[in-house]
Amino acid sequence: MRSRLKRLADGFDRLVAWICGAATALAALALLATLGMIGHAVAMRYVFGRPQVWVDDLVGFLLVAMVMLAAADVMRRGEHIGVDLLTQRLGRGWRRVVAVWAAVAVLVTALFLVIEGWQTAAFSRELGLMTYGQIEIPLHYVQWLLPLGGALLWLAALAVLLRLLFGDAADGDDA
Repeated sequence: MRSRLKRLADGFDRLVAWICGAATALAALALLATLGMIGHAVAMRYVFGRPQVWVDDLVGFLLVAMVMLAAADVMRRGEHIGVDLLTQRLGRGWRRVVAVWAAVAVLVTALFLVIEGWQTAAFSRELGLMTYGQIEIPLHYVQWLLPLGGALLWLAALAVLLRLLFGDAADGDDA
């Protein structure tokens, strides 16, 4: 039974790795677009004396996209920011307990991000709210990134939790 659960956990982990990898690739494209736009804005301002004020708004929107799309893969790979000063001093069993607790905490947090993000975007859509600045687009376009990123983070946290419970990372070192 345990080997079957491990195979299921491994299969789920591979699926989540693929989904998170695709989201991270989109985040990387957003980063490249941001770098290009900033370079364009700098050249236009200082070489041609024609500032491109719309760039700041678009870069801000893309920054939200980058964070929400890439955070899940970072969490899934165990590279998310963390305080390991105490956990490194714990024994193997306690490290596993802390890693399981952390994965559950991320699951709950991600669920709140999905629910609240969905409600916020739906509310903004219902009221027809627009972004403020040089680029005026429906605000919900940007806000939909919150539940999307939350869902990705939830999947990643579930994959980590399953790996901790049934996989090879049972000591919490890889979570």
